[in-house]
Amino acid sequence: MALCGSVRGGFRAGVGVMLLGLSLAQPVPGHAACPTAATPLNLTQPEYQDTAAEDTIAGFMSALVQSFLHTVQPRPFPKDLILNIVQDVNQKQQLDQDLLKEVLIYRVGFLVCVAIGVVYIVLMPLVGFFLACCRCCGNCGGKMYQKQTSSTDCRRRTLYWSAFITTVIILAGNICMFRSNEAFRRSVDGGVEGINKTIENIQEFLSAVPQQVNFVVNESYKTVQEVSRNLDAIGPQLGAEIQKRFRGTVDPALRSVRLLDRETVNTDMELKKLNSSLVQLQSSMDRLQANVTVVKNRINQTLSEPNCIGCTSMYGELRKLTLDTSISIPSLSELQAAVDKVIKTDLQSKIKEVEDFFNNIPQRVTNDTKDVVKNSKQRLDEIKTQVAQATNDIPLSALTNVSKTLEQVQGDVIKVTPEIKRVEHIRWGVCVVLCCVVLLVVVCYLLGLVLGPAGLSPRKDPAKRSCTADCGGVFLMMGAGFSFLFSWLFMIVVVLLFLLGGSVYNLLCQPWNNGQLLEFIDTPGLIPGLEIGPALGLKSNINISDIYRDCEQNQPLWTTLRLYEVINLDDLLNVSKYTDEIQMYFDNTDITLASITLLSPDVKKQLSSLSTSAEDFNSTAVTQQINNISSINLNTTADSLDKLADAQNNNAIRSALRSEAMDLRKIQSDIQTTINPQLESINSTVMDLQAVFQNITGTVGEVLGNVEAAQDFLNTNTTQIVETESRKFVDCQMGYFIVYADWADLTITQQVGRCRPVAGAVDSVEIIVCSHLVESLNAFWFSLGWCIIFFIPGIIFSIKLAKYYRRMKYSDVYDDRIIMNPIPRPQMKFT
Repeated sequence: MALCGSVRGGFRAGVGVMLLGLSLAQPVPGHAACPTAATPLNLTQPEYQDTAAEDTIAGFMSALVQSFLHTVQPRPFPKDLILNIVQDVNQKQQLDQDLLKEVLIYRVGFLVCVAIGVVYIVLMPLVGFFLACCRCCGNCGGKMYQKQTSSTDCRRRTLYWSAFITTVIILAGNICMFRSNEAFRRSVDGGVEGINKTIENIQEFLSAVPQQVNFVVNESYKTVQEVSRNLDAIGPQLGAEIQKRFRGTVDPALRSVRLLDRETVNTDMELKKLNSSLVQLQSSMDRLQANVTVVKNRINQTLSEPNCIGCTSMYGELRKLTLDTSISIPSLSELQAAVDKVIKTDLQSKIKEVEDFFNNIPQRVTNDTKDVVKNSKQRLDEIKTQVAQATNDIPLSALTNVSKTLEQVQGDVIKVTPEIKRVEHIRWGVCVVLCCVVLLVVVCYLLGLVLGPAGLSPRKDPAKRSCTADCGGVFLMMGAGFSFLFSWLFMIVVVLLFLLGGSVYNLLCQPWNNGQLLEFIDTPGLIPGLEIGPALGLKSNINISDIYRDCEQNQPLWTTLRLYEVINLDDLLNVSKYTDEIQMYFDNTDITLASITLLSPDVKKQLSSLSTSAEDFNSTAVTQQINNISSINLNTTADSLDKLADAQNNNAIRSALRSEAMDLRKIQSDIQTTINPQLESINSTVMDLQAVFQNITGTVGEVLGNVEAAQDFLNTNTTQIVETESRKFVDCQMGYFIVYADWADLTITQQVGRCRPVAGAVDSVEIIVCSHLVESLNAFWFSLGWCIIFFIPGIIFSIKLAKYYRRMKYSDVYDDRIIMNPIPRPQMKFT
């Protein structure tokens, strides 16, 4: 078999080699020419690790944070703006003013939030400073005097519940800070492990592709080796099929000839037995005839005596002693001659000659196909050589280089992991401190809200309030002081983290999640050299987003990389162009089987003569002769002689007659003991011969009919059978390649290089970076911002409420007409 011309280019060579692979057909047994090839197995796909990261509880605030960021930045992903910036920087090495203006307009929401933060950062310490100065000077609530009015209790309750609600809100934000900080820590720890698993999955994928290619290449040798073994065994396989085609017609003829041969031998034995019996019987009959003649002559002499009384009456009885003892079979000699001629033909040698002819068919096929087998195996060796050569052209080095790069990256990740964990531990500690400071403010507020009402007696003079109530007021002032002291610093952290986390979410995570980022990367000219299609020799370019979409559906490389644009799979899998040359070799090979004559005309003539002689055999005449001999009864004559002797007066005559009667009885006894068993044996032999002759007549007719049909079949169909079976044998060998071609088409287009790990790696990075790290970061600054925003009403309500609990220096004058409604102390359940 000749392969098509060498595949150009390393990439095409690799795919061409894959098209040569696999034949998982079972070994061919010697008695079957074309066993059905086993269905090839699918490629074993590698097992990948689960890269689903541990839940980091970062998503509890994602909806709220994302809603806020969408409000701040409602505009879609600025694809055109970024492209203009990249082009402007590449061309002018600086940013154009108009583009800068567009950037500021696009980021106006972030700028407004940053401006608010800056105002907060600036005003909060100033306000706190001026407020502290005023209070120190006795202004802005610094004067320790509180006027008692009818609305005092109502105002205190209003301020109390306002401060309480504000404190709860701040506490909720502080809890979110703790949770988001812990989520970020778990995200970092899980992210390192997830990156390692992702890299390992990519390495497994990169190593699996060459393994699958090598598997296909290695399995391709099995087809070649299987066909080569079948060619070596062409004699037993093809010869057995040719024999099988002949057996249906020739075997019945040989069976009938064997049967005729056995019947002929049996007939010959029976004829020889009959002849021997006849000779023995004839000897006994001759002796009988001689004895009877002697006794008859003596009786005649006795009856001729003058003194014999009444002897003349015995002459009629004496005539019965003339016996017919001859037995003749007229056709026996002709039948024996016909049987002898058939035996001389040696039908066994004819049968052996035919069997040897058919048994030698495999060897004859082997001898006649030596050249075609040799040439075909040379073509198969060329295929193996080309497969091995094409294997060296497969561009697997690129995958190896990528794998080495990933190993280096993984090694770097492992090296920096301790440093990352150390930095993360520091970050976590700093954030815990921030959370604790906020918690300190909340604790101060809560203590003030609990101790203030617990020690307050509304009707009591403000200058004489209890230490408990005074401590409550002090804690409220401490909370306000801490808020003034730390809130503006916290706002700096919020602004920085807001710019970082919000920008990453808007410009990276959000377009990554909805697919706009990959489409943006696909923009022509954005990334120089990122043209996958031309690099693979495709007619069109392949977008990263298309590759990701196909890999997400676990598509093979054939469809993902559009290899059908550069590789004509139908042409490469056209088995006929690989097998035409072998087919031509077999078509030009002449497997000749010498003609054979099953039975010569002389043998057929002798068999016909035997059949005719068997038909002419008449056992009735022989039976009649045997019956005539069997009917001889000398005792009757002896009895007559005894009666005649009794009538004699002469003692000598009387004694002579009795002696002669006794002799006749002895002869009759000899007939009973000697001749009659011989007659019975001859009669049995004749009956057996009659049955055999009847069978021979039918067997000869069957033999001649079967032999004639078999001879006509051999003369007419031998050449056609050889050609047909040769074609079937070749088609069988080609069937292995057809099975391979079907498998190769399925394997290449549906199984080789299923790239879900590539999409999984992208998804894993997106989950680690966006769903975990960025969401945790955004949740933290949002929670912190939430707290420090509510620091403002907390400061206001706590400072105003503190004066209702602190001990005043000056007493207010009570009006008895004013009915005070104090806040009940124990019933408020602050403790």
